[in-house]
Amino acid sequence: MRIRISADSTCDLSPALIRENNIAIVPLCVNMGDKGYFDGVDIHPADIFAHVAGGGALCTTAAVSVGDYFDRFEELSKDSDAVVHISLGSGFSTSHQNACIAAQELENVYVVDSRNLSTGQGHVVLEACKLAKTAQDVNAMCEELRELSHRVDASFLLNRLDYMVKGGRCSAVMALGANLLRLKPCIEVVDNAMHVGKKYRGNFVNSMREYVKSRLQDADDLLHERIFITHTPVSEEILQTVRQTVRESGDWENIYETTAGCTISCHCGEGCLGVLYIHKKK
Repeated sequence: MRIRISADSTCDLSPALIRENNIAIVPLCVNMGDKGYFDGVDIHPADIFAHVAGGGALCTTAAVSVGDYFDRFEELSKDSDAVVHISLGSGFSTSHQNACIAAQELENVYVVDSRNLSTGQGHVVLEACKLAKTAQDVNAMCEELRELSHRVDASFLLNRLDYMVKGGRCSAVMALGANLLRLKPCIEVVDNAMHVGKKYRGNFVNSMREYVKSRLQDADDLLHERIFITHTPVSEEILQTVRQTVRESGDWENIYETTAGCTISCHCGEGCLGVLYIHKKK
């Protein structure tokens, strides 16, 4: 079968991985002031950071419309036996719902809820690309992807909370307390939603090292096929620390480093990094 894989732009896969796997990307809308842009097309994270640093209000993201999904799915389905679209988690956006509505109008389009964002979603996308090479039953393939989505482990460590405060996701008092105590919060994706997890104390380098160790070391149920290091702008010292700590945590077949796109950038700002991986089946 000729199965084409499609994904929302929120998957944060690198241009190289997208080209290599022939993934069709559907961009979300990013609103900056009174203007709308397409994620990764005519707006990029650096534009968001510059806008906010210059005194502008936080940018926001908007779901892909039903009409836009339909147009894209219809185009992709012309040259494929089936189109499998991996959406941003339904707990984060109405994009998943809109994609499902659009897919109902076409016979050969299937939508899978990644239950995740960023390269947590990216894991499901790459698994779809792998399965598509040999799949003969698209429904069975989609069920396998839905099962996998529950085993993706996604989290990010934040060095600054001003974006979270401005976006109403963290109070100014909480942020002040975290700064005074030198706490770095970990944001985890659990059950299709973001939650605040463990808080790490100290400078960002040491906190990041402890964060990676606590997620990866002494964990015997991790699939070592791939892991993502995904980040907004951080220092080279941070990147080197994370790379080394990840390598020390296990024998990973593929360690992919990707830059977080506009969605993570809008909500978390600069100084944000996560390690994202998959657990084995129980």
